[in-house]
Amino acid sequence: MVFSSITFLYFFLPAVVLLYFILPLKAKNCVLFISSVLFYAWGERILALLFVASIVIGWLFGLIIEKKQNTVWNKFFLISAVIIDLGILFYFKYTDFFIESFNQAFKTNIPLLKIALPIGISFYTFQLLSYEVDVYRGSVKAQKNFIDFAAYVSMFPQLIAGPIVRYADIETQLTARTHTLQKISEGIGRFIIGFSKKVLIANTLGELTVQFRSSSDLSVLYYWLYAIAYMLQIYYDFSGYSDMAIGLGKVFGFDFMENFNYPYISKSITEFWRRWHISLGSWFRDYVYIPLGGNRKGIGRQMLNIFVVWMLTGFWHGADWNFILWGLFFAILLLIEKLFLKKYLDKLPVLGHVYVIFTVMMGFVLFNASSLSEVLQDFKGLFGFQKLPFISKESVYYLESYGITILLGIICATPLLKNIYLKLSDSKASKLLNFVEPVILLLLLLLGTAFLVDGSFNPFLYFRF
Repeated sequence: MVFSSITFLYFFLPAVVLLYFILPLKAKNCVLFISSVLFYAWGERILALLFVASIVIGWLFGLIIEKKQNTVWNKFFLISAVIIDLGILFYFKYTDFFIESFNQAFKTNIPLLKIALPIGISFYTFQLLSYEVDVYRGSVKAQKNFIDFAAYVSMFPQLIAGPIVRYADIETQLTARTHTLQKISEGIGRFIIGFSKKVLIANTLGELTVQFRSSSDLSVLYYWLYAIAYMLQIYYDFSGYSDMAIGLGKVFGFDFMENFNYPYISKSITEFWRRWHISLGSWFRDYVYIPLGGNRKGIGRQMLNIFVVWMLTGFWHGADWNFILWGLFFAILLLIEKLFLKKYLDKLPVLGHVYVIFTVMMGFVLFNASSLSEVLQDFKGLFGFQKLPFISKESVYYLESYGITILLGIICATPLLKNIYLKLSDSKASKLLNFVEPVILLLLLLLGTAFLVDGSFNPFLYFRF
């Protein structure tokens, strides 16, 4: 089940919210846990058992690690927990990748296992790992109540697409959180904004990227149209889901961290990755980069640490070589900026912005390719090395058809509308805004619902993660 579906919007979510608010505080986490398991089991019936088993294992290891604090067994149990968590992740997500890579390297014919990938496994595995490490470090206390812990890991608002919520950030909220009409109202508004970003912009641009892949009337213009559309699609898909998760969190009384902060206005790649998927970037910083030594052991070690972190970041996103290359591509850019480029970009913000948009676009072309040969073909097409015409009838047709959506996507990727809203909120028009805002949100919800009822294109990009 996904947020952008009629089943979730008008059946599952209302039922859960109703049950959640009519039951007493002590039962609320139980409602979240059971409903989250049902949410997961909707399309993952057998793998839901693995999901629950992972939660039980993480909970038990947290208790054991805390109990063995200041003993020689403490580190042993942490390492055991990490091996089990990563072992499950690697088995389901990467086994076939390694078999296929081995077959290609050594000309063997070992059959693939064709293992089904549990949705959201990368997200909830990282939550379990951060909890276990934090208990080991003593920065949080192990959660004694299984239901409270299970609610934290399984909470359906952020289960399948993040943000990656750390236990330390919501530890107190699990047992003492406030529910107010204002917070619920803010949460509903945030959810509708995210829903609109996903359904009205991301899904629409997704139609264009799919049409491009099946086209026989390619041109240079069409390649660039595809690259721009996909760069916007993945942003609105991912940030839209994050907005929906944060909004639902507020409805249930939680405050999740922001996951996106207008990354396409960045003037350096360093800044871009501080604004894009913030929860993942901070996770790798705190649990991989800093433990490896960060920038404390000289420039050579720092460069190595950056390469390791970004290779793992790419690999986290998917089991294919293009994801690893994508991660290393950004590692190289970050190193170049750290060594000398960023000081010049800071002085030339317009040039820096153009550089960011171009390099990020190229990175997402690499990210979305289904094979290394397709990567090569895409870059040849973009830069005119395929002997294609610059323009074709189909590219003109799709430019006219999707041009307004692309323009809307570009505008909404900046803080322009937010700044206008804030200025109106502080002006004499604030009373009118209080009336207009819910009307606009309702219209957006109805329009998005109409798109879903009409059977519009509704992909789930995070299945690969």
